[in-house]
Amino acid sequence: MTAYMRASEIAKKPVVTLAGDDLGQVKDLVFDASTGSIRCFTLAGRGLLAGPLHRALLWRNVHALGPHAVMVRDESALEKDDRAARFGATEPGGGNVLGVAITTRSGERLGTVTDAVVETGRTPVVAGYEIETDEHRRVLLPVAGPVTVSGERVLVPDATAQYRAGDLSGFGTAAESLRVRLQQDSHEE
Repeated sequence: MTAYMRASEIAKKPVVTLAGDDLGQVKDLVFDASTGSIRCFTLAGRGLLAGPLHRALLWRNVHALGPHAVMVRDESALEKDDRAARFGATEPGGGNVLGVAITTRSGERLGTVTDAVVETGRTPVVAGYEIETDEHRRVLLPVAGPVTVSGERVLVPDATAQYRAGDLSGFGTAAESLRVRLQQDSHEE
């Protein structure tokens, strides 16, 4: 079964070892711009006055991402510094997408990105975005097919405009329907 989480729900999750040791909490998610997958997490200390730890947790070192915590085997899963989070920060197509407009290839504005929806699993990827529409409604919009991401815009196929969900429970159906539609469209071309 595929599970979806908002990126904002992953941030602030505690990072713990299988033995129960508390190593910190997720501060930010760093995505690979070319694949949309999670490259790593940056970490912060736990508690009200805790600051950044300047350490990264590569996705390949995550044992499990659960509803309550990110689990690792032991402290050796953490990188000694946060260079992995900075690597590729200047890659084209990267950057923060929060507050960026999302439009179709034909120019229809769908809204503004307020969060990312992550498909969890062996290789978690951005499966869509939570957007605020021009009518000030928040909806979940799946993404599939050729998607272009820049610091100014997320550009999606035209068919994307027809598939959205009001919550995560309906998101999987919308995402699968969009994938099927895009496959049909590609066979017709």
